[in-house]
Amino acid sequence: MSSVPEPQLAPPGAGLPKVELYIGRLFFAFQRWAGSREKFNAFFERERGAIRSLVESCDLESASRRVLIARPRGLEDSSRFWSVWMTLDHLRIVNTQISEIIETLGRGEVPAWKASTATIKPSQAVTTAVVAEYETSCHALLKSVAGVENLKTPARFAHPWFGPLDAFGWHALAGGHLAIHRVQIERILGGGPA
Repeated sequence: MSSVPEPQLAPPGAGLPKVELYIGRLFFAFQRWAGSREKFNAFFERERGAIRSLVESCDLESASRRVLIARPRGLEDSSRFWSVWMTLDHLRIVNTQISEIIETLGRGEVPAWKASTATIKPSQAVTTAVVAEYETSCHALLKSVAGVENLKTPARFAHPWFGPLDAFGWHALAGGHLAIHRVQIERILGGGPA
């Protein structure tokens, strides 16, 4: 069995190019201004369904193979050499954290930890079990949203790129995050290009 050499990528947590981050912040601010709970839920469910279809379309070997891809907008360089399963593991981690953040902010509290893009990278040893774990995390996120009457909470928790967000902002982030990684999975299954 041949192994793919590890590419030289930026370290986890290095962030996005400055211009891309600036444009992303403007777009995300507009998304929050124009959005609603219902719109964010619908977008999240559309992206969740698209990811499910992609995962169901690939065999076990394709899902477990790490592929070096061209970096989609919104994705850190360090995340360009993942498998489909690694991507689902990352989404599981992030969905679980966003659920916790929304629930905590909904109680008027702030999580005791600090959000960091460097600490939410997936395991390379992930298996097919991650498919069900990812779906469970999606369900938990939507349940946490439903459990907070007013998502525009006074309490805020800082995202490393977007600054302090209320529960509504974290909800807004969830679907866009799935969309970035849906593109990543499409590129992984397309075999690149790097």
